[in-house]
Amino acid sequence: MAETHDTTAARLRWLEELAEQALHPASERAVTRQRERGKLLARERLEKLLDPGSFVELDRFVRHREVEFDMRENRPWGDAVITGYGTIFGRKVFVFSQDFTVFGGSLSEVFAEKVCKVMDLAVKYGCPVIGINDSGGARIQEGVVSLAGYAEIFWRNVQASGVVPQISLVMGPCAGGAVYSPAITDFVLMVEETSYMFITGPDVVKTVTGEEVSFEELGGAATHATRSGVAHFTTPDEETCLEEARYLLSFLPQNNLETSPWAAPTDPVDREDPALDSIIPDSPNKPYDMKGVIERVVDDGELFEVQAHWAENIVCAFARLGGHPVGVVGNQPGALAGVLDIDASVKAARFVRTCDAFNIPLVTFVDVPGFLPGTAQEWGGIIRHGAKLLYAYAEATVPKLTVITRKAYGGAYDVMSSKHIRADFNVAWPTAEVAVMGPDGAVNIVFRSELAEAEDPDARRAELVAEYKERFANPYSAAERGYVDDVITPRRTRPVLVSALETALTKREPTPKRKHGNIPL
Repeated sequence: MAETHDTTAARLRWLEELAEQALHPASERAVTRQRERGKLLARERLEKLLDPGSFVELDRFVRHREVEFDMRENRPWGDAVITGYGTIFGRKVFVFSQDFTVFGGSLSEVFAEKVCKVMDLAVKYGCPVIGINDSGGARIQEGVVSLAGYAEIFWRNVQASGVVPQISLVMGPCAGGAVYSPAITDFVLMVEETSYMFITGPDVVKTVTGEEVSFEELGGAATHATRSGVAHFTTPDEETCLEEARYLLSFLPQNNLETSPWAAPTDPVDREDPALDSIIPDSPNKPYDMKGVIERVVDDGELFEVQAHWAENIVCAFARLGGHPVGVVGNQPGALAGVLDIDASVKAARFVRTCDAFNIPLVTFVDVPGFLPGTAQEWGGIIRHGAKLLYAYAEATVPKLTVITRKAYGGAYDVMSSKHIRADFNVAWPTAEVAVMGPDGAVNIVFRSELAEAEDPDARRAELVAEYKERFANPYSAAERGYVDDVITPRRTRPVLVSALETALTKREPTPKRKHGNIPL
C-alpha cells in the first residue's frame, strides 16, 4: 500500500515538473531578448487580453515531429504557439498567441494543427477568434509541410469569414505568406515600432528594385495605417493594443446569427443638441469636421474610429445609439472636401460589408460633392472601386439610416446609402443640397449658349445660380418624391435616429437565391 502511495506521489511530481516545463519552454536568453525589444511574452499577452483567470490552454503537451537538421534533440512542449480559450467581458473567445522565444515563433506542422484546432472550435461553437502574430515565418527545417500548414490556416480564415469575428494582433514580425492570414481577418491591429508586415523584406526589395528601405518604412504600423490601409488600428505599446482589441470586441456579436450586446445608455435617447443647428458653415465651400457632428449624435460622444489615418476623406467608426452598437460612415468635408476617391470607396465598402456580415446597423452621414476627378483616379479604376461601395450598400440587409447634412451630388448621392439602394430611413437637414451637381457647374452646362450671348455674363450667371439653388439645391425636391423621409432640424438628429433604429431592428430582408454575388473586386 505504501509502495502504491509512493508511486502515485512520484507520478504527480513528474506531472508537475512536466507542466512547469510546458509553461516555460523558452531559454532564458530568448526571453531576455524579447524583453529587451519591449515586447511581452506570448503567455503574458493572453493574460492581459483575457479576463483574469479565464484562460484555458489546449494542446500544452504537443511537440513537433522529429525532423532533420538540428532539431531532433530540441522538442519543447507546446512548440511555438499557445492556444486555448477564455473570456473577454464574460464572453467566450478562442485565441492563439505565437511565441517568438521558441524557434523564433516559426510555423511548423503541429503549430498549424494547434491553430487550426482553435479556429475549428471557434466556428463550431460560434465564438470570435483572436490571433496574436509574432513569428519569423515558415520553419525551414520542415520544408513544404510548413507551407501546407499556412494554407490550412488560410482556408479556415476564409471559411470563418462572415461567420465569427476574426481579429489579428500583429505584435512582431509577420512576413511572407504569413501576412495573408491577418489580411483575410476582419480587423488588424499593429504596435508602433515593434511590429511589421510585408510580403518581401528590405533585402529582397533592394536586390530586385534597387530601393533602400527600412523595416519600419516598408511595413511598419505607421506605413500600414497611413499608406496601405492594411492596419485598422495602431497603438504605441502592446498593453494598449490588447485593450483596444477588448474594446473592439464589445461592438461585435459572438457570431453572424447573433446581435451585438446592448448596453443601457446613460445618454438620454431624446437628447437634442442646439449646437448642430449652426454647425454647417454659411459658405457651401467651407469645410467642417464631420466627426464633430457624429459625436454630438451618438451615445456619450464616443467614436471608435476604424482606419482613422487612411483615406481620411471618409469616416468609418463604431459607436452606440440608444445603447445599440452601430457602424457609422460619414463623408469628411475637412479632407479633400469629402469627395469619394479610390481609397475612400474601398475603405467604406469593406466596413459596410463587415457591419452587414455581423448584423450591425449602419448610420450614414452624407456631405459629398461627388467622385474625385482626374486621370490618376480614372486610370486607377475609380469606376470599379466606387462600384464596390455602391455594391456594399445595396447588398447590406441590416438597418440602414441616412442623414444628409449638406451636399449630396450626382452618382455619389446614390452610392451613399440613398433610398434608391434600399436605405430604410433617410432624413435631411434644411442645409442639404440634393442635385445632379453643384449650382455653378450645372448653370455653366445647361445655360452655356445663353451665357455666351448675354451682355453681362457674370450677372446673368448669378441670377441663374440663384434660381437653380432655389429650385434644386435643397432637400425639398427630394422630399416631394419620397426620396427623403423627412427634413428635420439638426438638433433633433439624435432622437430621430434612435427612434428609426428601434423601429428597424426587426427588419427582415428577403434576398434572391444564389451562391454569392460577384462584387467588382
